[in-house]
Amino acid sequence: MRNRSKRLFDVTVSGIALLLLLPLLLFAALWIRFDSKGPVVFKQRRIGKNKQPFQVLKLRTMIDRSPAEIDQVNERVIVNDRDPRITRSGRFLRSTSLDELPQLWNILRGDMSIVGPRPIIPEQLEVIPREFESRFEVLPGLTGLAQVRGRRSLGWLEQLKADTEYVHRYGFFYDICIILKTVVVVIKGSGIYGREAENWRAYRDRVKAQDGQKR
Repeated sequence: MRNRSKRLFDVTVSGIALLLLLPLLLFAALWIRFDSKGPVVFKQRRIGKNKQPFQVLKLRTMIDRSPAEIDQVNERVIVNDRDPRITRSGRFLRSTSLDELPQLWNILRGDMSIVGPRPIIPEQLEVIPREFESRFEVLPGLTGLAQVRGRRSLGWLEQLKADTEYVHRYGFFYDICIILKTVVVVIKGSGIYGREAENWRAYRDRVKAQDGQKR
């Protein structure tokens, strides 16, 4: 019953939001098209519920690169909006989180939910400790508990703890609370850049180093 009501809420809200935001999406698409070469929509393979892969959609905010040019294992983390990989339109889209709006279509398709753990890239699967596997029991979200607690300023393990906490607590009013907090976070623009905390790559390297010392 809880999952059915959540799905009904997702379909209703995402459908209405897509209709209302269509003019804004069209404007953003034109801006991206004239601002830099490449597709308007960026597609990326992500891991969703039950570890099933799907294609997440985002408005492109970076220069167009082929999959062969993107090394997810060693990709340098974006720490500010002056990164040369970010386009002019991308700076604004990232600062307002408008680049995430195409994921409303992912929600309508059933790949995602409005609230849930953020979908991870396949390379992150190997650095998720077993105690956090429950994050895959629900659909990934457009926003989530980790996003309202600090977004990228949270360390990797802190993000995973927030994800699993959400899985055990989620419900209609809890989701509404997270959505309202998300609005505040987006308006403030907090947590978009700056990874002073340990990200997943740094965590992976630390664990590998510790394993090497034990041997």
